[in-house]
Amino acid sequence: MIDAPNLSEFSIVRLNSELFPVSEFEQESYDRFGMQPTCLEASGAGITKHAADCDALLVVSESLPAEVIDSLQRCRVISRLGAGTDKIDRDAATRNGIVITNVPNFCHEEQADHAMALLLALVRKLPQMHQSMLAGKWDTGRNQCRSIRRFENRVLGLLGFGGSAKALARRAKGFGLRILANRRRIDVVDPEADVLGVEITDADTVIRESDYLSLHLPLNDDTRHLLNAERLASMKPGAYLINTARGAIIDETALADALRSGHLAGAGLDTFFEINVHGSDGTPPTHPLLGLENAVLTPHVAGFSKDSARDVGTGGVDNVAAVLNGRWPPMERVVNREVVPRVALDRCHGKP
Repeated sequence: MIDAPNLSEFSIVRLNSELFPVSEFEQESYDRFGMQPTCLEASGAGITKHAADCDALLVVSESLPAEVIDSLQRCRVISRLGAGTDKIDRDAATRNGIVITNVPNFCHEEQADHAMALLLALVRKLPQMHQSMLAGKWDTGRNQCRSIRRFENRVLGLLGFGGSAKALARRAKGFGLRILANRRRIDVVDPEADVLGVEITDADTVIRESDYLSLHLPLNDDTRHLLNAERLASMKPGAYLINTARGAIIDETALADALRSGHLAGAGLDTFFEINVHGSDGTPPTHPLLGLENAVLTPHVAGFSKDSARDVGTGGVDNVAAVLNGRWPPMERVVNREVVPRVALDRCHGKP
């Protein structure tokens, strides 16, 4: 935590107040700095109406396109209360001298736990066993289990080798899995990979050789639909796919086809492109992935826990406080490090 000057004179707007209400930890951080944020649920022009003169904007899941960011006449910092920033127009923020911050490490342990839980549920056929118990069809359940393979010596592939992937690798090591991973710079030695016994290789090899493939990538132009029909077809017959990263990394229609055909044995998904888990009118969605027996779906909750709520609430508000106090936040939390800030910031945290 940073020092706690009184920042009550600044105008602060916090979005997604209904969908993601302010947590007790976030509120404690506001109180610590004397902040009195305007909390609202708005999008597009609604954000402009309430935030045009704000000094800081905090956001959980709302999109911030260029036209919204260009309207923020005084804003110094956009604080993402989370990790991914693909919904924030980075170029527009940088052009306007607005620092974008996030809390990149707030839920690595939870994400790894959830990915492992999805994988175990799929491989051990827990949803099917639950349904057979409810229906009183014990023999059906037992017969379905006869195709299960043990984990030991099977291959877990990790696309991306950041914090959440490394946390999953630590868990998978205890199951006796061989672990392959891909990272942006495969030529750079990663001591943690050696400790965990992880083999670093190219993405296509990871996709092709994995019995279980887990995604740990940000969403950008390079990763959008990375798992398209061609790459899904290159996966091992009977492989499983886990995604706790970003939905648009996968071509969901192609994935549904691969699951229906039996080429893939199952998929565990916590994040989606075509299903909006952050907004619903109460009508059940229609999507080819829904209703598939070999898909386990959760509504983007992999990062949830009391502990991660504390970390993201405290970290997100600390980022705002640093900028409003004329200081750089820790640089691992600054997304657009190339920005020339609207108001000059002290280099005490070591801007590159």
